[in-house]
Amino acid sequence: MKAHLLFEQSGTFKNAFIKNGVQAYDYDILNDFGETDFQIDIFKEIQEAYMGGRSVFDTFSQEDIIFAFFPCTRFEDQVNLSFRGDSFQMKRYTDEQKLETCIKLHNERAMLYEKISQLVVVCLRKRLKCVIENPYSAQHYLKQYWCIKPKIIDMDRRQNGDYYKKPTQYWFINFEPKNNFIFEPLEYVETKTINHVKKRDGISRQVQRSLIHPQYADRFIRERIL
Repeated sequence: MKAHLLFEQSGTFKNAFIKNGVQAYDYDILNDFGETDFQIDIFKEIQEAYMGGRSVFDTFSQEDIIFAFFPCTRFEDQVNLSFRGDSFQMKRYTDEQKLETCIKLHNERAMLYEKISQLVVVCLRKRLKCVIENPYSAQHYLKQYWCIKPKIIDMDRRQNGDYYKKPTQYWFINFEPKNNFIFEPLEYVETKTINHVKKRDGISRQVQRSLIHPQYADRFIRERIL
């Protein structure tokens, strides 16, 4: 068994898998953290695999685990403010500027919706085990407009040792999550508030908000996957 972490630059889950004796690799088009093992365009690989061409998915085994931290910025609640023209940066936009922005956002959302759906189709066709992570909220686009239902919704990640409460949903494709018990105390982790996250060490605010504490990654893997 190997673990293939898609869209993960930080190496957090990769290193947690390795800690638990599983070979693991990060795949991303960027390498800002120096943890990306295969610097590739994952969207292109998904498209190639979906169309029946050669792709990185050909190297994955049915015994492996794919863990995809799929880009979420066009699925989250915040983007709905822009579609309504109510986001702060659009405050002084003309109606024409608002509409042009909405067209761009809608096209980006459509592309991401297509790619996440194609990813699941590829995994179903190849019988590959896959976990997909995304935020959870009442207005999240995938919650309302996707036919695949999450198997786990974590309403407060702090309870398993993370920085943030940040409700998160997980889809499990071709396998069911485990329900293992971990009998050990949590190490103290200082709680962070998403609204107060700032750019640091050249890492953008958006990326900082997406980071997960290693303790949470380790416990999730042992509780739900291994």
